[in-house]
Amino acid sequence: MAESLGVAGTLEAAVAVLRTRLPVQSPVAAIVLGSGLGGLAHRIDGATRVAYRDIPGFAEPRVEGHAGELLHGTLGGREVLALAGRFHMYEGHEAEHSAFPVRVVHALGARTLILSNAAGGIRRTFSPGQLMVIADHINLMFRNPLLGRVVAGDERFPDMSAPYDPGLIRQLHAAANALGIRLEEGVYCGLLGPTYETPAEVRMLERMGADAVGMSTVPEVVVGRAMGMRCAAVSCITNPAAGTSPHPIHHQEVIEVTRVAAADFERLVEALVQAL
Repeated sequence: MAESLGVAGTLEAAVAVLRTRLPVQSPVAAIVLGSGLGGLAHRIDGATRVAYRDIPGFAEPRVEGHAGELLHGTLGGREVLALAGRFHMYEGHEAEHSAFPVRVVHALGARTLILSNAAGGIRRTFSPGQLMVIADHINLMFRNPLLGRVVAGDERFPDMSAPYDPGLIRQLHAAANALGIRLEEGVYCGLLGPTYETPAEVRMLERMGADAVGMSTVPEVVVGRAMGMRCAAVSCITNPAAGTSPHPIHHQEVIEVTRVAAADFERLVEALVQAL
């Protein structure tokens, strides 16, 4: 992020660029597409794309499964914005920077934030490909994107008693039932990465009440809630967490499983957008 401009100045510059490139009017939601879940972008009709490298304050993702584009179009007949890919803190970005795209889509008019991620399954009944709506999270990244000076419009001390909107969670369950998709609900734990968890760490997280673990989502939800956005998030369980299976964990496996589960994820998100 351009340090000389600060968050407000960089946000203004990013929005100015995007207003000239995207025919944004009143998006009903912004969607963040996690590892291997970028296929939803192909379901967006009339999509206009802007590469992250062309947006002030954005960085280019350097991880497979993250395209690095902001899209505008319609999904299920509703106007949406989509962030195809993340730049994670484990790539060297500060939490504030990693969550900056959420500020941009909010400034473009989105008031509902739908996030997705790939996650390791801690709950023993989870199997690869399972979708889990996040009911709550545990932040063990030991970073908070709101540190420092308050950005205009933010709450200084945001209430996090319901970070994930209960109404959106109910709508996701209703959509899953109507579509015949098995959708679980649980607690997501965010860790900094980039290493996967050790078996001892997974046992600790299990005792803390976590059902899934990953390396994203938490900073974006914190910023979204500080700005008053309604947030919902879906995890694709890609592998058993370390110590719950004898097999090692590989990123390629994560990408392959999310691609298999992508069809159900895409149908679920489209149904939610239509219900907004």
